[in-house]
Amino acid sequence: MGISVDKALGIHQYALAMRVERSRVIAGNLANVDTPGYLARDYDFKTALRGLASDIQGMSSQQRLPELSLDSDLRYRVPMQPSEDGNTSELGVEQTQFASNAMDFESSLTFLNMKLAGIKKAIEGQ
Repeated sequence: MGISVDKALGIHQYALAMRVERSRVIAGNLANVDTPGYLARDYDFKTALRGLASDIQGMSSQQRLPELSLDSDLRYRVPMQPSEDGNTSELGVEQTQFASNAMDFESSLTFLNMKLAGIKKAIEGQ
């Protein structure tokens, strides 16, 4: 019986990919902070990950893991202080969200590295 790396890593590889995608979305919000009429977007990481985890749990061991698609989870952000030009991207909020996501990315990467180190030790018989 072979080892399925996808199954061994579980949800953690998806969490990392979701963090990367969220960084891209927030970076777009930051780039458009002064664009009139721009509508900031983001997604609820916990809800998206929970949905993906339930999809993975319901799978049999022979099924391939699903492709990651976050387009359906992307939502418009409601501004704390609306601007006159209709832009909903707020510099302070976007910077905070980006920094928080970067720290969460580091945590996810560290956890994934620990999982890989454990798999390596198991393969080597240590």
